[in-house]
Amino acid sequence: MAAQPAGPEAARAQRWVLAMVLLLAGCVSAAALRTAPWPASGVLALALLVPLLLPLPGLLRRRRRTYAWATLCVAPYFIYGVTEGVANPAVRVMAGAILFASLALFVALVAYLRLTRPTAGPQDAPGS
Repeated sequence: MAAQPAGPEAARAQRWVLAMVLLLAGCVSAAALRTAPWPASGVLALALLVPLLLPLPGLLRRRRRTYAWATLCVAPYFIYGVTEGVANPAVRVMAGAILFASLALFVALVAYLRLTRPTAGPQDAPGS
């Protein structure tokens, strides 16, 4: 399969992914810092950010494989947002923001993958 060249749509999708990563990181940090006193909240915020920051080098290098497995890193944030929204009224607004940001990040990752998927060339066509 021939790789499709990354055009302006892929570059725009990459910027959208990076913006959603930053938004989700900010929302998660703000929610974590509001739920516990200072030393514990800092550790919680750091622990919550680790899975989000793991794929960042590959995302910056536009590695398609990283975009694919980064979709799996979004699920814990969605679950965290739902859990905090139900169980913790103090951060319910932030939980809604985390839900929005996690869904937007997932959509942006899938959009990038769809825009950069390999195309079948004439030699790869079925029946040749």
